[in-house]
Amino acid sequence: MPIERQRAESQIVTTAQQHILEQQEMHFPDAGGTFSWLLSGITLATRMVQAKIRQAGLLDVLGSAGETNVQGETQQKLDVYANQALLQCLSLRDSVAVLVSEENEEPVTFDRAVQTGKYVIFFDPLDGSSNIDVNVSVGTIFSIFRGPAKLEGDIKSAVLQPGSKQVAAGYVVYGSSTILVYTAGRGVFGFTLDPAVGTYVLSHDNLRMPQQGNMYSVNEAQAHTFPEVYQKYLCRLRTGALGREYSSRYVGSLVADFHRTILKGGVFIYPPTKGYPNGKLRLLYEANPLAFIAEQAGGLATDGQRPITEIQPHEIHQRTPLVVGSRVEVEDFLHCLRNGTA
Repeated sequence: MPIERQRAESQIVTTAQQHILEQQEMHFPDAGGTFSWLLSGITLATRMVQAKIRQAGLLDVLGSAGETNVQGETQQKLDVYANQALLQCLSLRDSVAVLVSEENEEPVTFDRAVQTGKYVIFFDPLDGSSNIDVNVSVGTIFSIFRGPAKLEGDIKSAVLQPGSKQVAAGYVVYGSSTILVYTAGRGVFGFTLDPAVGTYVLSHDNLRMPQQGNMYSVNEAQAHTFPEVYQKYLCRLRTGALGREYSSRYVGSLVADFHRTILKGGVFIYPPTKGYPNGKLRLLYEANPLAFIAEQAGGLATDGQRPITEIQPHEIHQRTPLVVGSRVEVEDFLHCLRNGTA
């Protein structure tokens, strides 16, 4: 047998489930495996979604479903499928007490004892779904909290917690390969789906965002509607004020743009605009999980007034501005804000 083949076959492959269990045993030796079982529901749902996406164009899964969601946005057929997959897979986990989705106006609750239903999960089932028709990367985003001691009265108010209380967060990007990135508060890890065996395999161990990048990501077509300080900050990036030349990279799919940012560094910006004076991205199932991941990878995330994870939400579909990325770029943005000028 050739030496190269022997080496390849002798390599130890770490699956997502193995890694989660190892981390649990290392940091929470008394845990009973409940959390890893919960995460297996998410990975199963995302494997179902990616299988359907791979068949787009062959099956009748492209285009609009003919309905609008609670956000007033047109639902795509794959939005509906991804939402149903996550709801179904997670509803079978006894540890889940509440599910909150971008696609559902109200939280989905389960009549479970407090000691059993421990977790609240927020998710965007298919971020950037309008890009599927043109074969652009899309993704799933999720955020996990411990549930309140009692789920009584107004469930929406009961589950509203700042992002600093997240137990775990992650996303899956469906692109040239399918990659799961997650954190449970002790580093960020990436797993690539191996289609040959149908499981996620560790491919990015202890991801760290570069301290400074050379790319910024923003919808520059709307720059004329941005607050003045954002426009001046973009001018700093374009003119080399941070000591290097920057390139503009914008996919228009949040997961894809963030995934590039965490790997390559730089900054992603979604400011308030005239059309969305409070920002367009949703705090609980878009900004919070990505901010948590960015912070765990050495980056920063802000709404322009405070760290994203310090915001106390007041409703489940709350929107927020978002500036997230490498420490150098985000700190320079905050400096611009404090001084009121670039």
